[in-house]
Amino acid sequence: MSRTVARLLAESLEAHDIDQIFCVPGESYIGLTNALSDLNSLRVVVCRHEGGAGFMAVADGRLRNRAGVCMVSRGPGLSNAMVSLHSAFHDATPMVILVGQVERKDFGRQALQEQNYSRLLADVTKLVIEVNEPEQASEAIARAFHIAENGTPGPVAVILPEDIFDETTDAEVNLPRPRPMAGPRGQDLDQLADMLAKAERPLVLVGGAMVQDSLFDGAVTTDLRQLAESWMLPVCPTHRRPQLFDAAHPNYGGYMGIRVPRDLITEMKKADLMISLGERMTDSVSQSYSFPAAPQPQLPFVHVWPDPNEIGRVWRPDLGIACSPYEVVKGLLARGAPAGAEKRRGWVAGLHAIHRKLLAKTWEPTTDGVNFAAVVCEVDKHLAPDATVTSDAGNFGSYIHRYISFKPGQIFLSSVVGAMGSGMPMAVAATLRRPGKQVVAFMGDGGTLMAGNELATAFQYGGNPIVIISDNSMYGTIGMHSYVRYPGRPFMDSTRLTNPDFAAWGRSFGAEGITITDESEVAEGIARAFAVKTRPVVVHCKTSALQMSAWRRYELGGTMP
Repeated sequence: MSRTVARLLAESLEAHDIDQIFCVPGESYIGLTNALSDLNSLRVVVCRHEGGAGFMAVADGRLRNRAGVCMVSRGPGLSNAMVSLHSAFHDATPMVILVGQVERKDFGRQALQEQNYSRLLADVTKLVIEVNEPEQASEAIARAFHIAENGTPGPVAVILPEDIFDETTDAEVNLPRPRPMAGPRGQDLDQLADMLAKAERPLVLVGGAMVQDSLFDGAVTTDLRQLAESWMLPVCPTHRRPQLFDAAHPNYGGYMGIRVPRDLITEMKKADLMISLGERMTDSVSQSYSFPAAPQPQLPFVHVWPDPNEIGRVWRPDLGIACSPYEVVKGLLARGAPAGAEKRRGWVAGLHAIHRKLLAKTWEPTTDGVNFAAVVCEVDKHLAPDATVTSDAGNFGSYIHRYISFKPGQIFLSSVVGAMGSGMPMAVAATLRRPGKQVVAFMGDGGTLMAGNELATAFQYGGNPIVIISDNSMYGTIGMHSYVRYPGRPFMDSTRLTNPDFAAWGRSFGAEGITITDESEVAEGIARAFAVKTRPVVVHCKTSALQMSAWRRYELGGTMP
């Protein structure tokens, strides 16, 4: 059947079960948006900035366990979106980005907004596919999803010249390609079981690849808990993956995030075996490549990750298993726990006791604003069992991981690599994907004004996130690093911010605006926020800058340097 390339692309996206695409409209792909308007099954979500559209696609992909889709125009449009590509690439998140290009007859002439995208995107995508022949359009879509979603997931760019959309072709819709699912070899499971049987102080890290399994198969978290209990193992969710194991469970061994508190990491380093289940391993998780040490770990190390090319790329594992981490969990359960597993009860209990102490809802009052700990602890009281929590990047995020007792069933979304501006777009995506469910976004004052304008997108499509803004009038993380690295040196002028009244800012969009300036106002203000059900809420918290993070405060006589 002959159809336009634009129609073929639209039907190809539909065939891949894409029901939502995020974009900032652009002239270079207007032929595609015209074709998409004929499909009732696919919604085009119009955003306010390409970075926001990209982060929404990243979040939507995580919420569906498949590649989210973003459309951008050439040149400036793609440049604006590159922060989301960087995040998706480092976070191992599948994403397909459709990029408009100049007309084919103008290639190489430095036409308006023309760029060589294969060169530009080489370091932030898994693959760049240029569609210059109508017959290859649907094939390109199928290949893009296949590459984005398999192995180590990541973003794939499809480049579409402006003049190709109205051409006709007899090419058929290329159907989705089945995902190849590798399982662990029997001898690998035997070796792993033997290593666990001999270990007295094992440490099990669970990360990103396990998140996707757990979102869509309730048995994953149940089986992981059963493995921890029967094999007597401490389970440690990794950086910005806190929902993978119930923080109140006695086998919770502590949060393996960035800069693990001294008492916990000191105890963790007594481990005699480390197993990474679905964590790619990064400098953040490994405490700057010190635990495990790179390239040669200081303890036996088992790495389970779906992509064999990733295993051994930085660390030399004693055992590498290239498969879904859940398959390893099931394989170990099928073998049954070793007879001596109880010998590890004291080790597990010791780690959990430190974790529980760190999770305690205690904090010190501050004189220059609200200690954000008070706000986060109050929010934790109101979180639903199926709530989605998003976090922008910044030191305020440390309070989330210290004070919120995450549990399976809840969803946490953030830029794992730490890109600012992700919190609001991810919250908007969650409200659209999970209408009627509770969505709470934690933002800093810096990140809020990077992509906070996507609150308008939430209004346009009926999303109602609760947005909690920590306003300490500075780029807090950079201030902390400056203070720690160069003590006594001035740095305030390079990190200070002048902010609007964020509650009034929220009201200007139509949100409920709430201001908290004192700790005595926290309980009432947060309760008001959660009572609103029919529109977004912005809670402006005037927070302390002296309290740098959930773990640190300035120690210079109570004043800023």
